[in-house]
Amino acid sequence: MKASNAIPFSQRPGRHERHFRRRLDNPLMPRPLRGYSDKDLLEVQRLDHEELVAFIEELKQLVVRAIELPPNADSETVLGLKGQLERAYATSAALADEQSAHQAALAELIEVIMRVVRRHAEGDSLAAAELAQEDAARRVHFSLLQQPLVADLLHPHSLIQADELAAVLLAEPEPGLLAALELFDPVQLGEILRQADALLGQGASQAQQARLQRIQQWLETCTKAST
Repeated sequence: MKASNAIPFSQRPGRHERHFRRRLDNPLMPRPLRGYSDKDLLEVQRLDHEELVAFIEELKQLVVRAIELPPNADSETVLGLKGQLERAYATSAALADEQSAHQAALAELIEVIMRVVRRHAEGDSLAAAELAQEDAARRVHFSLLQQPLVADLLHPHSLIQADELAAVLLAEPEPGLLAALELFDPVQLGEILRQADALLGQGASQAQQARLQRIQQWLETCTKAST
């Protein structure tokens, strides 16, 4: 950080500050931030704080609804609440500060709802198999969301623009990069690879070249799996 900046970066930033920092002095980004003021940083931190406050209020309401859910609630009500809990979990992954306690509470509430759904499916082997597949897919999804980049990409109002994606991936440490690559199909990966290669040209650092190779390897793996 420059000496003229008195406001420190957050230890656990939210999605606005994360993207602010991705753009900061990054020549690969189409709209890089070349220097910033404390006011600029405070603004993105304010936006992250507002999202956190709104989420906590939403979480309180969801907990009340889950607790008050009647045992004989109809399927539409039960599944609607489950969907809201899952979306809240995804939202929490993009927030500032430590969210593990909130995520644990949401996961527990989802499991309570799923037990109700499974009871409704008793005696239906096809429905039971579909629910097992859904449980497995949810575990994978929640695992991917532990990487902030995945949470930022999947946010319904993602700050990462299409023309920034290649640059973002080229700057991402390997755990986040590998998780993010799982979000794209072979056609999308091919376009990302083309853009990343064009961005780097002949001036790639060793780390950037390694990430480019990772994208290439992932594309080859996905292509083989789809044939």
